[in-house]
Amino acid sequence: MADWEYPSTDSPTCMIKIDFTAEEIQHLNYERYHHPHPRVQRRMEVLYLKSQGLPHAQICQLCQISRPTLAKTLRLYQQGGIEGLKTLEYKGQSSSLNAHSDSVRAYFEQHPPRTSAEAQAVIEQLTGIKRSPTQIKAFLKRIGCRSRKVGYVPGKSSLPEKIEEQEQFRQTRLEPLSR
Repeated sequence: MADWEYPSTDSPTCMIKIDFTAEEIQHLNYERYHHPHPRVQRRMEVLYLKSQGLPHAQICQLCQISRPTLAKTLRLYQQGGIEGLKTLEYKGQSSSLNAHSDSVRAYFEQHPPRTSAEAQAVIEQLTGIKRSPTQIKAFLKRIGCRSRKVGYVPGKSSLPEKIEEQEQFRQTRLEPLSR
């Protein structure tokens, strides 16, 4: 007869039924605006709209997410509650410089670089890995190095001309003020 079949319960197009308490709705409403991470805010928004009885298609349209993302968010809530929505599984890529962090740190403890360009050259020489100065600064911060703020020490004024100039200044400018 028909060439179609009903969606399975694992399908993202199947309606997922969730019952919300008034306290959960209030918490979702607060967190959708006040949580520090925007992805968690969006998840809270999705669940809040779901608690208000909106259909999945409309939630996807309002939150600008796909149906599989909606289903994943709803499953996260079913498995972990509101705290489950706050978990972020993204780990990012690890830097290839991390394998050399101990040797680089030991070298820089003995020979601190003056600039990030100098650190960049030394790291390239030690590891063979070239990175931009911005990435070098971030790497050095991660391994515990910090930039050193240096100034200059003024030279001594023991020249006879300078001593004479200071004495003249003291007699003509400073002593008349103290009288």
